[in-house]
Amino acid sequence: MSEYKEIRAVYTDKTIRVYQAYNSYIAGEAVRKGTFGSSFSMNRMTWIKPSFLWMMYRCGWCTKENQEHVLAIDIKRECFDKAVKQAVISTYYEESGLTKDEWQKLIKESEVRVQWDPEKDIDGNNLSYRSLQLGIRGNVLYEYVNDWIVELTDITDRVKELNAMRLEQKDISALLPDEKVYRLS
Repeated sequence: MSEYKEIRAVYTDKTIRVYQAYNSYIAGEAVRKGTFGSSFSMNRMTWIKPSFLWMMYRCGWCTKENQEHVLAIDIKRECFDKAVKQAVISTYYEESGLTKDEWQKLIKESEVRVQWDPEKDIDGNNLSYRSLQLGIRGNVLYEYVNDWIVELTDITDRVKELNAMRLEQKDISALLPDEKVYRLS
């Protein structure tokens, strides 16, 4: 597993931005509350993504069913960093130094999972490095909803505007979020 991995994100000294896509009901409730509400499932793993273009690939630029709204969620860096450090990789590799049984036990018990997927370009093509997705559940998901979120914004209109320009073959690269390499504290 020698592929190049990198976290790129919009961040400040205190926050890092992640993205999630939902239907209008879940997104609308979250925007009104400033966090997720009763329509958001606390009983399953949710995935947060620091990469804007990976989120665009995943939600089809707000065109996939139940992913019509993209939320930009600024969360506390210390919470994100702690979660990444305790994450279990979602795919087993012999090179990890664990037996498959040990890894399966960790996956079953862990509340944080990390997945490294090929980063995407504007058109959804794979780039030469992998970007992080972080899956959270259980107590970590509870903390995410109730403590991590600093600001939550529905950016759907902007995503649709960018997609329209992209489909007209306009260069939107300068209009994308300014993501920089992120180093864990």
